[in-house]
Formats: sequence, structure tokens, C-alpha cells
Amino acid sequence: MKREFDPNTFLATIGEGRKILVVEKKQSIFTQGDAADAVFYIRAGKVRLTVVSKAGKEATIGILKEGDFFGEGALAGQKVRMGSSAAMTVCELLRVNKIAMMEALHREHAFSDMFVAYLLARNIRYEEELVDQLFNSSEKRLARVLLILAHFGKEGIPETVIPKISQETLAEMIGTTRSRVSFFMNRFRKLGFIHYNGGLQVHSSLLNVVLHD
Repeated sequence: MKREFDPNTFLATIGEGRKILVVEKKQSIFTQGDAADAVFYIRAGKVRLTVVSKAGKEATIGILKEGDFFGEGALAGQKVRMGSSAAMTVCELLRVNKIAMMEALHREHAFSDMFVAYLLARNIRYEEELVDQLFNSSEKRLARVLLILAHFGKEGIPETVIPKISQETLAEMIGTTRSRVSFFMNRFRKLGFIHYNGGLQVHSSLLNVVLHD
């Protein structure tokens, strides 16, 4: 009888070509220019992805959470990392080397289906973010980022944004200045869309900013 394959069990198992890493808050996972020789899966925690331009300017290109993959460029022929990654909280990661990942994708169709679906979903998200940058105001972009960081819609209730994210990082993510982020955050707070209570709490009413024309 053919064994049923459980992708989550596969990812949780430490085996050949795979190992669990515990990364402390603010610790680097890999740096732009490092050899692209593995894919990572986040078992717990949050990871920040950044890229540095030739002029030395750093930009945040993503904040990932439990259940996300990163470093998958190694599977697409990248020899070196095109960006950097660092832990925003204490993270538990599964590191799968390139050869083991390729073998698993070829051997386990259920895992391959899950991984491809994840990449497609991320591609759609990147397209949405591009449209957001091209057509929406910085205020709408900030509201959308806050809702995403709070995982709004997952459980139908808002969650506290953990860890605290600096206004400089938020400004990088939406392509504006820190002072503009500060202005909008103060406005959101006065309107009751967000509040601070040991962390940043995001309310469903913030959707009004995103949906308003």
C-alpha cells in the first residue's frame, strides 16, 4: 500500500540534507552575495528580507512568518544570494540544502504541489504590491502593510503586530519617508484604526483607508 505523504511531517523531520536552526533576534541568516545553497522554511518566528543597492541604500522587500519559505532562488539557478535575511524575533528554521530540496520536489508530488502553490501565491502577492506602489497613495500602502502584518482576515479578528517594526522600516516597505509614516500613524490612531497597548493593535476599520477611493 502506498504511503500517504504529509508535507508538514516532511518539513518537521530532521534528516539528510535538512537541519533545524534556532536563530536569535537580529541575527543574520544569510547575506547578499553569499552562496545560494539552501532553502529555508520558517517553523516559528518572523524573518526580514532586505536588499542593498550598488549605492549602498538598503530596502526591506518582505517580512515573512511561520509557514513561509525563503531562499528559493537557489532552486532557480541563483549562484549567490540576491538579498539578505535576518531574524526579527527568535526563529526556528528548517534549512534544506539545494540537493535535498530538489530530490524531495521530484520524489514527493504532494510536497511539490504544496511548494508550487506557495510560490504562485507569493508571486500574486508581489504583483499586488507592485500595483500598490504604482497606483495607490502612501497612506493606502501603509494601511495595507499594517493589515498584512497583523494577519488580518486569517481569524476574522486583528492580532497584535509582533515584533515592533520601526517607522523607518515601514517607510522602506511603502516607498515614503519616516515623517510621512509618523504622520499617517498618528492619524490612524486618532481615528481609532490602531492603538498601542503593549504592542500595535490593528482594527478592521483600517480597511476603510484601503477601500476608500
